[in-house]
Amino acid sequence: MDTTTDNRLRTIVVEDERLPRLALLQKLENFSNDIQIIDSCDNFDAALHAILQSKPNLLFLDIQLQGRDAIQLLEEVRKVQPLPYVVFTTAYNDRHYLMSAIKLSAVDYLIKPIDTNDLAIAIAKAVKRHKSDSGTTETQAVPPRDRLTLKTISGMILLKESDILFVSAYGNYSKLTTFRETETVMESLGTMETLLSSSQFVRCDRSTIVSIKYVYKLDTKRNICIFRSDNGQTVQTELSKSGMERLRQFL
Repeated sequence: MDTTTDNRLRTIVVEDERLPRLALLQKLENFSNDIQIIDSCDNFDAALHAILQSKPNLLFLDIQLQGRDAIQLLEEVRKVQPLPYVVFTTAYNDRHYLMSAIKLSAVDYLIKPIDTNDLAIAIAKAVKRHKSDSGTTETQAVPPRDRLTLKTISGMILLKESDILFVSAYGNYSKLTTFRETETVMESLGTMETLLSSSQFVRCDRSTIVSIKYVYKLDTKRNICIFRSDNGQTVQTELSKSGMERLRQFL
């Protein structure tokens, strides 16, 4: 008997428009090694019934369902059972829904028409999260990169690794701080740890990764780490007591 489906993510597609639904289902056929499509739905009520009955691992969910709210759908599901991994799909880059997605720890947020590469990234994230939650994640070293390309709430951000001061956990995403700005990036803190050079960055505690390059002062009374640029600009962040102790070991 073929047991390959045992390890695949049982997946439901929820899209109220026929052609986009068929297009997404067709694209998802390319990822049959990772996911198994068990149902597709075109409205709120059908989706709620299918999710509660089938308990999928992964959900591709259109933001708008014939005037109904997809966030409400997830809230209804959460009253009864744990939420599956969710990838939102929408024709609009709506910041309100992006923030809702973050609060619900969505895996990703894809803009229609959905690019196959973006779809592959979203599925890879879901698979990785599933392995992590199942305790089967295999740690692999990722070569450090000078320039990172990361997905954000408003699009993409490209920056040098050396510009990053610290990265803090934000649900299943992260907030990345430089001397210029703070951006929410749609990667977990654990993923960011694998992307950043271990020779420059220290995972101080469960919620913060710090670059030792710009550390200027540790205020141990207030548990605050202060960074200073070459021109005297300062930025600070609060760490846990254990985080302060760990950071001191690398300075």
